[in-house]
This record gives sequence, C-alpha cells and structure tokens, in this order.
Amino acid sequence: MTATMAAPESDLATAPPRWRGPLLVVSRWVLALAGALVIFSALLLAKGANPVDAMLAMVSSTFTQQRSVEQIFIQMSPLVLGALAVAVPARAGLTNVGGEGQIIIGAVAACGTFLLLGESIGGPVLVLLMLVASALAGAAWAGLAAGLRLLAGVNEAISTLLLNFVALDVLLFLIYQPWRESPTGQPTTLELADSAKLPVLAGTSVHVGIVLAVVLVVVVHLVLNHTRWGFRVSVAGGNSEAARRSGMKVPILLCSALLIGGALAGLAGMIHFAGVEYKLRPGFGSQLGYTSFLACWLARHRPFPILLAAFTFAALSVGSDSLQLDSGVPAASINVLTALILLAVLGFTASRKKASA
Repeated sequence: MTATMAAPESDLATAPPRWRGPLLVVSRWVLALAGALVIFSALLLAKGANPVDAMLAMVSSTFTQQRSVEQIFIQMSPLVLGALAVAVPARAGLTNVGGEGQIIIGAVAACGTFLLLGESIGGPVLVLLMLVASALAGAAWAGLAAGLRLLAGVNEAISTLLLNFVALDVLLFLIYQPWRESPTGQPTTLELADSAKLPVLAGTSVHVGIVLAVVLVVVVHLVLNHTRWGFRVSVAGGNSEAARRSGMKVPILLCSALLIGGALAGLAGMIHFAGVEYKLRPGFGSQLGYTSFLACWLARHRPFPILLAAFTFAALSVGSDSLQLDSGVPAASINVLTALILLAVLGFTASRKKASA
C-alpha cells in the first residue's frame, strides 16, 4: 500500500514543469525564424544590400504607415478564406490544391451576377447575390474533383490542380470574348458599379471582407471541432475504413468537405473582385490560391492560426515593395524569405513530432 502511494509522488517529482512545454515551442519557432532570416540575409549580401538596413527599412515602412497596415488586412482577407478552403478538406484527409481555380471561378460568378442583374438590382441585395453565386460556383468547381474522386478514383490533388488551368482558360475566354468591355485596349470586363463594391470600414480603406474572413474562421473552427459532422469528417480523414465499418457514409463526408472548401475559395474570389480589382482581367488573383495553400500548411490546417499565417504572408507581400524601393533588391526576392520561413517552421515542427514519437 505504501509503495502504491509513493509512485505518483515520484512521478510528480520528476515531471517537467508546465511552463517548459510552451517555452520549448516558442524557442523552436524563434530558432526556425532566425535561421530563415540568416539565410535570407546572406542572399541580401550577395545582392549588395546591407541586410540589417534592408530589413529594418522593410519593417518600418510596413508597420508604421497606416496605408501599409491597411493593405496588409486587404490582402490577407482572400488568403484567409483560401486557406480555410484547404483546411476543411484536409480534415477529411483530402488535398485541395485547386484554390487558385476555385477563386477564379468564384470571381467569374460574381462578375456574371453583376453583369446580369447590375442594372436592375443594386446595393446590399446585389452584393449578397454575388456572394451566394461565388460560393455556389466555387463549390460546383470543387464538386468536379469530388465527382472524379468518387466515381473514377482520381486523386483530388491532381484533379484540383489541373482544374486551375481550366478555370484560367474560362476566365481568359470570357474577358477576351463575350464579357470584354471594349474591342480595343486591355481585355477587361466592365468595372463594378459603386453600389456593387464591398463597403469599407469607417475611417480606413479596408473593405468588410476582412470581417467576413474572421467570422468564417470562427464558424469553421466551431463546425470542425464542435459538431457531429466535424467529428465524423475527422474520423473519416484519420481512418476511412474504420469510419466505414462504424456506419459512416464516407463518400458523402469527403464530398461535402471538398464542396465546402470550394465554396470558401469562391467567396475569396468574390471579395477580391468586389473589394480590390472591381473588374476581371488577365492575371486576376494570380497566386492567391497557391499562397493560401502555403498559409494553410504553415498553420497546420488549424483555423485560428490561419489568421496569423495569412497576416504574415500579406505583410511580406506589402514589405516586398519597400525592399525594392529602399534597398534595390527585386521585390520577388521576398518569395525566397517566404519559402525559407515555411520550410524552417514545418521542418522544426516535423522534427519535434518525430522526437516526441
């Protein structure tokens, strides 16, 4: 009896303090980011720029000017929704690489709704219809990949990736042919009327898309973690055979997760269209889907960390302009820093899991 009672006390005496775990996590993140910055500094030196001056100027111009801060929130809005479009299917064990195409199709649907109803309906009703149309179109586009997965066993990572190129062709056809505003000049669609543009938050140039993005982060978190559907999707994603044997309709769960992801990406296309671009043109939303995919992986497919990841990518994008203007380094160099941060963080996280296994 005495020995039985002594065991827990021994365990308590040797257990690490509670603060040690969070401290180790923070330390790994700091080391990962520091390693990425050191390698990026070597690149700046090779380009003839002073790394310290370049990065200080980039940080200063990005976070001390209201316009730059507003641009960060404007750019992170579609990134958040695009990343959620990856996170939901990922919970079901699916890889949605088609955010780029689903964003384009969502914008196309929003533009089509405006061209069809813009003269007869205006204001909030038109904006609401554009939101619904973009979500349905994004879901339908992702539904093509879901159908190929269920009916023909085509891997959704391949089909969604290839559908990105098809979506781009659809966009180019529309803006070069039936929806082209003018036969001369740059091929674009008619610009959105002011009543169809997303309103901005008071005193800023940030549109309400950021509010929608934050609300949907909360909704997706609650749905994935506090509903029966979210639980079943997680089970199906973790072990589809076990889910099937327990009576779950795995194909429907997988299909619904991919459809919801497509709808979220479609919304991202709409808010980028009605909040920033106002017209479709070649190169619309270029790389939004792929950057969102990286942001989701950086956040480990978790809704709330997606906000931080999207903010980081948006800040780097805004800071790239300063890097070119102040230091003479090409703005595209920021993509190197982005890749280094992603590799460092994911690499350290993988090492931590392997060590704890």
